[in-house]
Amino acid sequence: MSLKSQIKAGLIGNPNSGKSSLFNNLTGLNQHVSNFPGITVDKKTGIVKLPHSTYIEIIDFPGCYSLYPNSGEEKLVVEILSNPDHPDYPDFIIFVVDATDVRRQLLLATQIRDLGLPVLMVMTMKDLADKRGMQYDTKGMSMELGFPTLLTSNISGEGLDELKDYLFAFRKVLIKGEKAILVDKSWGEDFHLKPGESHHKPELQQLIIKQTDKTSSEERNNAVFYSLNAPEKAIVEPLRHRLSASTDYQALIQIHHSEWLEHLTPEVKAEIAESKRQLGFKSIPLQIDETLQRYNLFSPLVNSFLTLKTQKGPGKTDFLDRVITHKVFGPLIFFMIMLLVFQIIFSWAELPMTWIESAFGSLGAWTESVLPAGWFSDLIVQGVIPGVGGVMVFIPQIFLLFLMIGIMEEIGYMSRVVYMFDQIMKQFGLNGRSLISLISGGACAIPAIMSTRTISQQKERLITILITPLISCSARIPVYTLLIGFAVPDVQVYIFNARGLAFMGLYVLGILMAFISAIVMKYVIKAKERSFLMLSLPEYKRPRIKNISLFVREKVGAFIIQAGKIILLISIVLWALASYGPTEKMDQAEKLAISYGKVNGFDEAETGNLIAAKKIEASYAGHLGKFIEPAIKPLGFDWKIGIALITSFAAREVFVGTMATIYAIGSESENLSVSQKMAADVNLTTGEKVYSPATSWSLLIFYVFALQCLSTIAITRRETGSWKWPIVQFLYMGVLAYAGSYFVFQLLSL
Repeated sequence: MSLKSQIKAGLIGNPNSGKSSLFNNLTGLNQHVSNFPGITVDKKTGIVKLPHSTYIEIIDFPGCYSLYPNSGEEKLVVEILSNPDHPDYPDFIIFVVDATDVRRQLLLATQIRDLGLPVLMVMTMKDLADKRGMQYDTKGMSMELGFPTLLTSNISGEGLDELKDYLFAFRKVLIKGEKAILVDKSWGEDFHLKPGESHHKPELQQLIIKQTDKTSSEERNNAVFYSLNAPEKAIVEPLRHRLSASTDYQALIQIHHSEWLEHLTPEVKAEIAESKRQLGFKSIPLQIDETLQRYNLFSPLVNSFLTLKTQKGPGKTDFLDRVITHKVFGPLIFFMIMLLVFQIIFSWAELPMTWIESAFGSLGAWTESVLPAGWFSDLIVQGVIPGVGGVMVFIPQIFLLFLMIGIMEEIGYMSRVVYMFDQIMKQFGLNGRSLISLISGGACAIPAIMSTRTISQQKERLITILITPLISCSARIPVYTLLIGFAVPDVQVYIFNARGLAFMGLYVLGILMAFISAIVMKYVIKAKERSFLMLSLPEYKRPRIKNISLFVREKVGAFIIQAGKIILLISIVLWALASYGPTEKMDQAEKLAISYGKVNGFDEAETGNLIAAKKIEASYAGHLGKFIEPAIKPLGFDWKIGIALITSFAAREVFVGTMATIYAIGSESENLSVSQKMAADVNLTTGEKVYSPATSWSLLIFYVFALQCLSTIAITRRETGSWKWPIVQFLYMGVLAYAGSYFVFQLLSL
């Protein structure tokens, strides 16, 4: 291997193997979230600090069961590992295995090793294995499997220091080709074996060197675990030079998946297809035979190095599962948990929301006092601060939502939910994994839609994509909270807060409509594939504060950055549109307001508010709102709401920022919050409050159903590969929103 200044390790393992926890433990805060090049799938990268002020980069790959993928995320892993020229191709693999279920997970480990990639196998959850009486001879496993193996615990931290020593050894060998050795607790200065020191581990050192040594091409070409049979050799030998493969097995994987591997040119794909035809090469039977051979090879090895002490009686996990996944009590428990979550979101966030709202109000007043009067001061005080502050005030609720989701995921509850509802989901044309996407939709529809790649059946995946935006996401929280304040009185219903119940009711309404829509699509969209669910249930465990905090930080940070950028831009544009307009109409509006104020005996403050209101109505933004007002008037919406509906297509939460900007420009009462200004707004024609319960509920229903998110439309286009389905998605949700809003407004207006 050529000299390198930085070594890149790939973190790979089956879902629920402890991979994410290990990644968090190794990288801490030294991590970054982005997308794989050209692919909208989350990529987590982090830096691991090693002895002697060195480091390596770790890429956390999506969970994967084998190199014969059943989902989009598994295909991504295969795409990278089969292509040595890929920018994310790792120098070696940290393969993560659940120590309580090693046998099933070794399939992927042996496949990766046969690709020619060095492997370090890390068995996590040592504490759980110990409780089950499972003891491993890791030295024997290392020698028999051909790659170093060690035990760790993500909870206690046991084995993590030794793991960093192993990583350091890999780095040393890969960078300089030196024969670094492993020691029990510390490293020698020169990392070479010293005579008379019995605590060194030369056997494991040799495993690292053997894996990383590329001087012997003949030895590297031979499979480590699986020997190619005659049909496989017949197609691999003439094609390997065209595939730039490191080993015969890597070439075989490319041949198996040539139809969809993106790095293969059309010419190479055509050549592979022709070779398959001439040789009668059948991929599926060969893949099955290979899988069985691998299991027959390593299963006896695991048995020989595992000592299992008999456990008396059912474990804690089995006992809890009898209750939590019960066909009657399980769904009831889930419903009660979600009710508790929404009560917490609405109740616990009230005080910090008040603090944030007050802070932005004080910031606006202070900014106005220090900046000279003029357009720039108006932009900051009336546009930027109210627009951004109007959304940031809801960060406590978003924080609590992700905190609850993180806790449930960390303790192992979410996998039970998937298992519990699988059969129910099938009745709606979905499967258990669809529930993961729908629950993820409670945070954001974009990653939720991307997560449908784990659904192998295309019909079920498409239906899940189309209905996921009906699940109320975190972007709707600011809208719901603001409007519920006008629609629902702040009273207690037994032990529950009425507004908290309304909050949950909106989520339930979106969920119900999602399932109704799924039933319709089940009979409209045709497919011949059979549905199945492959899922491993992790052990129940205590939630780790570190993992939860990193999860919450990532999600809340993404909301602040992404929403903040959009809101800042729209606030500036909206302020300009609402502050300026045709000169003649703006002057006329001011004169009419002054005249109306004199006739009705308004004081100076009331006249000033009226002038501001009339001028914003005559502005460019007002003209835009007036243009669409006839279409939305049957829903109870005026031109101001119309402006917010248009701007919130960028992101739903922009509705609140738009209202904050409009009412900041249209009012002299700078000491009032946006909700107070909206509550005081009166229709000058009818004399009634603009945000009556009927209008507020109509708006709430509209935002439950409407697809007010351009990013979601874009990601649907990306995942389906066609504009057909995002158009269908936008239209059917738009019809639901308009019809639902109209019905509610007309009913409550009686």
